[in-house]
Amino acid sequence: MSARDLPADDLLRRLAPQVVGVLTRRFGDFTAAEDAVQEALLAASVQWPEEGVPANPRGWLIQVAQRRMAEEVRSEQARRRREDQVARQVPADLRTAPAADLGAPADHDDTLTLLFLCCHPALSPASALALTLRSVGGLTTAEIARAFLVPEATMGQRISRAKQRIKASGVPFRLPDREGWAGRLDAVLHVLYLIFNEGYATGVGADLQRVELAEEAIRLTRAVHAQLPEDGEVSGLLALMLLTHARSPARTGPGGELVPLAEQDRGRWDAGAVAEGIALITATLPRGPVGPYQVQAAIAAVHDEAGTAADTDWPQILALYGVLARIADNPLVALNRVVATAMVHGPQAGLDELAVLDRDPRLDGHHRVTVVRAHLLELAGDREGAAEQFRAASRATASLPERHHLAIRAARLSRPQAG
Repeated sequence: MSARDLPADDLLRRLAPQVVGVLTRRFGDFTAAEDAVQEALLAASVQWPEEGVPANPRGWLIQVAQRRMAEEVRSEQARRRREDQVARQVPADLRTAPAADLGAPADHDDTLTLLFLCCHPALSPASALALTLRSVGGLTTAEIARAFLVPEATMGQRISRAKQRIKASGVPFRLPDREGWAGRLDAVLHVLYLIFNEGYATGVGADLQRVELAEEAIRLTRAVHAQLPEDGEVSGLLALMLLTHARSPARTGPGGELVPLAEQDRGRWDAGAVAEGIALITATLPRGPVGPYQVQAAIAAVHDEAGTAADTDWPQILALYGVLARIADNPLVALNRVVATAMVHGPQAGLDELAVLDRDPRLDGHHRVTVVRAHLLELAGDREGAAEQFRAASRATASLPERHHLAIRAARLSRPQAG
C-alpha cells in the first residue's frame, strides 16, 4: 500500500514527524517547526477530505508549515533577524517550487534524528518520553496524559516546557556521535516500545490496534538497529516487535472484535515476520549481556513457535518470566508471570501468587489484574466468580473492543451449563 492509499488520519500521523524533522533541520528551531506542523496538520484534516490527498502530501505539509513559520516570523518584531536568516537558508528553487516538488528525497527522512533530539539528556526521562510520544509517535496530548495518569492540562504544560528546554539548549539538529548515543539510547528504546504497544493494543477508543503506529515503531527501530547492529537490546526490541506484530492479522474477527491469543488462527500470522524475529533473537541471546527486551522477545518466540495454543511450552515461558522478573522490576511482568504459573502448576497456584501481587500499590485499580483473576477463576471452575470479575474488568477498560470481549465472556459464563 502506498502512502497516498492510507486513510487521511493515518497518513498525517505518519508524515508529521518527517515534516517536523525537515523544518527543524532547515530552520534550526524545533519548537517553531513543531507548532507550524500542527497547524499544517489541522489544515490538511479540513482540506484533504474535501479536495482529495495531494500528489505529494509530504511536500504539501512542508509548504504549508513553512508558510506558517514565515508568517510567525513576520508577526513579531523580535524575530525579524531570524526571518532573514531563515530566508537565506531556504534555497531559491524551494521558495518558488510548487508543493509537488517540495518533498525531500526518501533518504533524507529526519524522523530518527528527531527521535534522538526529543530524548536529549537535558530533559528528564518523563519529559523526554512525553515529548517523543507527541512529536514522533503522533499521540495526542490527551492519550499521553492517560498513559501517565495525569490531567491533560498538566501533560500539555510538561510537553511545552520540554520543547522550550530543547530550544534553550541550542543543540544542533543532527544525530549524536557514538559517544552521545549512550546517554539517550535507553530513552529512545523505551519510547519506541511504548509507541509500538499503543499501536498494537490501543488503550482507548473503538479500535483494537493502530497498525500504522506499530509499523512506524518497527521502521524506526530498524533504523536504530542499522546504526547499532551489535547492541543486544536494540536487536531484542526489534525481534520483540516483529514477533508480536506478526499476530496482528489474527487478533481481530470479521467485525473488529478481539480474538485472544489462544483462539487465533495461527495460519493468519505473518510467517515472514515470525521467522525474522526468531532468527534475530536466536543470534542475539548468546552474545550477552541479556536485557529485558531480549527476554520478552524470547517469550514471544516461544508463543510463536507453538503450532497450537495447546503446544505452548509453558514451563519455558515461566522460566523466562523468572529471568525477566529479576532484571526488570515491573508489576505487569509479575502479573504475566502469574498466568504462566497457573498454566504450569494449576489455577490455584496462580491465584495464590495473585493474592500476593494484589498488595503492590502500582497495580491498584489496574483492570489487567481483574482480567487475570477472572481467567484463573474460570480455569478453576468458578464460573460465577469469573463472570463477576470479567464484568468488573469490562467496566474498567477504556478500550471498546476489549470491553465488548470481556462482557461477552462474562455473559457466556453466566449461562446455565447444558446437562
